[in-house]
Amino acid sequence: MNTKSLDQIKDQYYGKVGTPERDSLERELEALRIGVKIREAREKQKLTQSELAERIDKKRSFISKIENDGSNMTLKTLFDIVEKGLGGKLKIEVQI
Repeated sequence: MNTKSLDQIKDQYYGKVGTPERDSLERELEALRIGVKIREAREKQKLTQSELAERIDKKRSFISKIENDGSNMTLKTLFDIVEKGLGGKLKIEVQI
């Protein structure tokens, strides 16, 4: 049995890092990670989506969309969710 790593599979189907297809995939995966982290933080605080939405003056469906697909979210919204909604601090890292 020939076992492959996730990176090898991504290389095979989406190309090497730096190709447009692979970069697009990596951005989508990062957006999903952000949504999962928001959901985990909300659940850790025992908040419902409705309660979090109320704290940032949004609808519950908006929180659901963010948790399931964090793409197309503005930085302001991300700061609002983390800081106003969850009472945390947002740390952003830029890698060059």
